[in-house]
Amino acid sequence: MIEELRNQKHVHIRDWDFVKSTIENIAKDGPEKLQVVADFDRTLTKHMNKGTVCATCHRVLEEGDHLPEFFRIKATELRDIYFPLEMNPNVPVSEKIPLMIEWWTKAHDLLATCGITKQSIRKMVETSTVMLRDGCVWLFDHLHALDIPLLIFSAGIGDVLEEVIRIQATHHSNMKVVSNYMTFDECDRMVGFQGEMIHVYNKNENAIHNSDYFSNLEKRSNILLLGDGIGDLRMADGATNMTNKLTIGFLNVKIEESLELYMSKYDIVICADESMDVVNSIMKIVTAQ
Repeated sequence: MIEELRNQKHVHIRDWDFVKSTIENIAKDGPEKLQVVADFDRTLTKHMNKGTVCATCHRVLEEGDHLPEFFRIKATELRDIYFPLEMNPNVPVSEKIPLMIEWWTKAHDLLATCGITKQSIRKMVETSTVMLRDGCVWLFDHLHALDIPLLIFSAGIGDVLEEVIRIQATHHSNMKVVSNYMTFDECDRMVGFQGEMIHVYNKNENAIHNSDYFSNLEKRSNILLLGDGIGDLRMADGATNMTNKLTIGFLNVKIEESLELYMSKYDIVICADESMDVVNSIMKIVTAQ
C-alpha cells in the first residue's frame, strides 16, 4: 500500500525513502505512540465541491442573510485585499505576518458589531457551503476508536468549527480544538473574542505550546501533521520527545506557482484533492487496519 502512494499523479513526495521509512517506523510503534495535529479550513474541510468554492469558518458567517448586508460587503472587501497576499508564494512570511494581523483584527472587530448569537451560529453552519472532506468522518471515528489524540489547530472561529463537526460528524472525546473563540454577553450576543488572536502564521506561539497538552502526550512520540499552509508546519512545535513526524500538505490554490515551495516544506503534498483518501490510506497502514 505504501508503494501505491508514488503512483498517484496528484501526490508529490520530495524524499520517498524518508517518507517510506517514517511510515514504517510509525506503523512499527503502533497506535499507542501516535498523535495527530491538523489544521481545519481547507485541510479537514473541502476547498471546492463540484466546482464551487466551499466556505471557511469565517466565510460561513458571510453566506446567507443571517448577518447585516454591510458585514458581507466589508468582509468580502477585506478578503479580496488580504487573501491574495496570504497565498502569494512570492511574498515573504515576514511581510505576510503584519498583514494577517491586520486582516484578522479588522474582521473580528467587524463581527463584534453584528449581534451574532449562539443560536444563530448553528443556523449559519447548517445553511452554509462548508463541508468536511470526503473520508473525514472515517478518520475522526478511526482515531477515536483507537484512542489517538487529535489536536485541531485553527486560525478560524472555534464556535463555528465545533458546530461543523457536530453537524457533519461527531465531536469525539479525543479531540482538542485550539482556535479563536467568541465571547458572549449575558444575552448570548457576541461581543468580541477570547484571549490572543490565532492567525495563519503564529500557530507556534499560541498558549497550547506553553500548556501541558504536549507534555501529557510525551509517550506519543510519533506525529502526523496535516495542513494547507506553510504556517501550519509550526503547529506541533510544542511537542516533546518526538521520534517520527510525517507532514502532509494540501495544496488547493496556485498549484503550479506553489508546488515547489510546498514540496520543500511538506513531506507529502496533495494537490487538488477534496478527499482524505491519501491520509486515510496512510492511517490504515500505520494502525494496521
